Amino acid sequence: MKLAVWTYEGPPHVGAMRVATGMRDVHYVLHAPQGDTYADLLFTMIERRNSRPPVTYTTFQARDLGGDTAQRFQVAAREAFERHRPKAMLVGASCTGELIQDDPGGLAQALDLPIPVIALELPSYQKKENWGAAETFYQLVRHLSPPVVAPKASNAQRPSCNLLGPTALGFRHRDDVSEIRDLLLALGIEVSVVAPRDASVSDLQRLGDASFNVLLYPETGLQAAQWLERRYGQRYTRSIPIGLEGTLRFIDEVLALAALPKDPLRVAQLQAQARAQWYARSVDSNYLHGKRVYVFGDATHALAAARVAHEEIGLTVVGLGSYSREFARELRSLAAELGIEALITDDYLEVERQIAALEPELVLGTQMERHIAKRLRIPCAVISAPVHVQDYPARYAPQMGFEGCNVLFDTWIHPLMMGLEEHLLGMFREDFEFHDAAGASHLGGAAAQPMLDGAAAQPALGGASAQPMLDAAAAQPKAEPPLAGAAPPSTPRHCSWHPDAERELGKIPFFVRGRARRNTERFAHERGLGLITVDTLYDAKAHFGR
Repeated sequence: MKLAVWTYEGPPHVGAMRVATGMRDVHYVLHAPQGDTYADLLFTMIERRNSRPPVTYTTFQARDLGGDTAQRFQVAAREAFERHRPKAMLVGASCTGELIQDDPGGLAQALDLPIPVIALELPSYQKKENWGAAETFYQLVRHLSPPVVAPKASNAQRPSCNLLGPTALGFRHRDDVSEIRDLLLALGIEVSVVAPRDASVSDLQRLGDASFNVLLYPETGLQAAQWLERRYGQRYTRSIPIGLEGTLRFIDEVLALAALPKDPLRVAQLQAQARAQWYARSVDSNYLHGKRVYVFGDATHALAAARVAHEEIGLTVVGLGSYSREFARELRSLAAELGIEALITDDYLEVERQIAALEPELVLGTQMERHIAKRLRIPCAVISAPVHVQDYPARYAPQMGFEGCNVLFDTWIHPLMMGLEEHLLGMFREDFEFHDAAGASHLGGAAAQPMLDGAAAQPALGGASAQPMLDAAAAQPKAEPPLAGAAPPSTPRHCSWHPDAERELGKIPFFVRGRARRNTERFAHERGLGLITVDTLYDAKAHFGR
């Protein structure tokens, strides 16, 4: 653990809260000081849940440290049981509560409650949120699963599976589960249990009844899936159904696990829902092919996004990274296939430096990469947690399955399309018909001209028309806004730009304009030129184009 202004993952007890909040009839008693109760806001404000998470805090204060904090925990645990009547209880400590070493597990066992009590050992100073969620789910499955018995004859007409990994506060988990459930039903496979999200204690107790497991999110479900394979012999899927090719690979894998024949006609009918496959081949998308994209997020979404960008849309992946250190091997393997080096870090400043250096034309990342891209004036789409409230939409917006293909295409391509529109507006900014002071074209340009700074409120001095002032204002060259990848203010500039050269630079697409500016200034500086003219701009272009 280290002190930081912003972090990709919270401490592991937040991961435990995600599991408990996603489930039914499970309660989490957290030994924590008063300040650690902030976590409620993650679910009620950001995910917009209509109820508080099932968590009871002991909320000890500094003055309590001289007394019996252990007794305070036992009182809180007993009151939580009597008030909420859960079917199972999780107990643990927050990162601050861990320091006083009160042993919540032993204290809860001493209460002899008539329900399973599962103690969580979550090392807050070595592990992080996703690990905490995975460990909590694994412990719940391990403690609540019944012993192995002789297999019973099944009357089920269809093979069945469990969906493992979705939690509360997960990125589009609600809609992904709905999409994949419908896809599996269309293939003739029943979904027995979805866990931990929306699962009850009795649901976890019947996980072993399914034919196999579908692992949707390895960060939170892999440990439980591996244990279920050892315990009950249930195999689990390795393919993640994100993107068209990923979904087709997933279909082949689940049909093999379910021992069902593949119906090519049925698969083609399902695949037709993915309109993005046509859009990606259409004339309108041709100009997107080869655009440089940077990908960063959790391992599941970063790996899938890089494959979709490279294989299906024709983008060039120039950077790939993740904060999921547990999956560094998979990320480095895919990065090597793409001819790049993976960045494994939880330092957002390191990510920002790499984005600025690579100068991509699109960033696919988390909430933090959205802020970084906005600062660098690069189009961005959010593909992974952590995210803010706007990425928990009320509408149906899965990332997985065939409908997920459509959502991905829209989410990724629209920022680039808007960037093209921005460039066209800038390109024609000085056109006689489209400049800021021009009237509406459908009125023949005869509309009243816009006034500047409330000029319409007061007549010009001496009754003179304000039009000459407007013309003069329109004629002034406009200051160029901060540009993508532009050098920071601390970088010394030894050259000045002629207004004609500035206007010519403005005609260059925004997503390469920053690089063009820096290359031209470097070219001029190396040659001792104090003023950059239009000729200098084109000489620099020819020089760096060789």
